[in-house]
Order: sequence, then C-alpha cells, then structure tokens
Amino acid sequence: MTALPVIRPALDGDSEPLAALIAASFSEYPNCHFIWDEFPELRSPASSFSATGGRLWVADAPGGGIAASLGATPVPAQNAIEITKVYADPAFRGSGLAQALFAEALGFARAGGFAEMMLWSDTRFARGHRFYEKLGFRRWPGERYLADASETWEYHFRLPLGPAS
Repeated sequence: MTALPVIRPALDGDSEPLAALIAASFSEYPNCHFIWDEFPELRSPASSFSATGGRLWVADAPGGGIAASLGATPVPAQNAIEITKVYADPAFRGSGLAQALFAEALGFARAGGFAEMMLWSDTRFARGHRFYEKLGFRRWPGERYLADASETWEYHFRLPLGPAS
C-alpha cells in the first residue's frame, strides 16, 4: 500500500492549489460552479481560519497541488466545531486520507473541550454524506439555501463528542 501524503497546517500560499482542488471537485457535479468571489477566505486560507480560532489542514499531492483538505472552526455559541473545506482528489478517495484529516479535526475539537462537531454539505455530494455517516455524523432535519451561483441547497450533519476513549 502506498503511504498517504503528509498532513500539514495550511499556509496562505496554498490559496491557488486549494482553489484548484475545490474547483475540480465542484466540476464533478451538474450546475456546481467555483466562483472566487464566493470563497474570499481562500485568498489567505491559513490567516482566515486562524482569525476565527480555527485550523485548516491540507495534504500535498505527489507532484504538486493539494490532495485533500479539511477545516475546523469553533462555533462557541453551540459549543461545537464546524467542519468545512472537506475535499479530496479522486485519486485519494477511499485511501484513508480523509479519515486522517478528520482525526486532526477531532483532536482539535477534543483539545478545545467542544461537545459536538457539525457541518453543512451540498445536497449533491452523496458520496461525502456517506463518508460523514461512516464517521458517526447524523443528518439533521431541514436544509438551507445559499443563493450562490450554484443554487446550492445543503444538508446539516452533527456528531456529538463523548469523552475521548
């Protein structure tokens, strides 16, 4: 088995390769468009996550670019961590890389004493939903509409965090 790429904290210099990963992921779905103006945090991804007390991790792809990403941002009013920017290059899906990124976020959430993790996911991303459910997330009732260029509707997922075992 091939070793997984090393996971590291994102840098502001990861802006373009991170945007390329997300744009490529969006292109797999009908009417799902990557528009820079809808992702201002990607201009300086590390600084944007740090400014909210969050973290963003990436894994470098062999030969350049980013193989996968995952971000975690505190939502103090809900005593939760919100997971965002969960993307993986198709060559790394099913490899364990996304689980390794999730483990970083889980450690971050537990170290911060948060009671829960949550996320919103485009209703079109069924493969991602199966991944979240495999991690223990449960879909909550209701959807939200983003009124973006892709006319995105999202499902809400939550994962209560028990004591670390």
